[in-house]
Amino acid sequence: MKTKAVFNWSSGKDSALALYKVLQNSEFEITCLLTSVNKEFQRISMHGVRVELLKKQAESLELPLEIMQIPEMPTMEVYENVMNETLTKLKNQGVTNSIFGDILLEDLRKYREDQLAKIGFEAVFPLWQIPTTILIQEFIALNFKTIVVCVNERYLDKSFVGRVIDQNFLNDLPENVDVCGENGEFHTFTFDGPIFSKPINFEIGEIVYRKYEKPKQEDSSNTACDTNTSDAFDYGFWYCDLLPK
Repeated sequence: MKTKAVFNWSSGKDSALALYKVLQNSEFEITCLLTSVNKEFQRISMHGVRVELLKKQAESLELPLEIMQIPEMPTMEVYENVMNETLTKLKNQGVTNSIFGDILLEDLRKYREDQLAKIGFEAVFPLWQIPTTILIQEFIALNFKTIVVCVNERYLDKSFVGRVIDQNFLNDLPENVDVCGENGEFHTFTFDGPIFSKPINFEIGEIVYRKYEKPKQEDSSNTACDTNTSDAFDYGFWYCDLLPK
């Protein structure tokens, strides 16, 4: 019998590749995709992707979607309460594992494991410590298609947002930027690949700049929102709006 698991779906490339790897073996039954969404704007947290496109992904992946509605700038307490409530509901349905696309960040992994242990869940990391240069080449070789929807201006300028990740994109990245954006340099939306029953159709809309107020240390929700860097809010972000077709 397969172990029931929830898959933490960001809509981006790491999630897509991790899900691909999980689906290649018979260990887990994916009961649903779990995604946190900005309650006010109805967009995926940090990625800025519209919920309509998230739903189209789930439809193409042929998996149920569980959306967690999160306030614009949640405290850790608020985020964790919503997460615990959601996972407790899933636990009552027999789910015991929670799968993530994290690759290298030890502190983020420990945070996830510690929080999940409180409610009797086990964390799973299919991509853990695989070199990101290998992962991105595998992703491209598998014919996944993903577009950059958000960049942190600390690392990349406006010209990188709205680009599809291919070899030319990788060649243009500065040396200090991880090719998978593992340090929060950029975020993506995956719209086609071997796990999708059909491509996700969209048009590129407006490119906008947004800067967030840095939260107080005791109220910081950086880990919860997957910004991946403790000082990410010192900088602005360029977002590329994707319009469903």
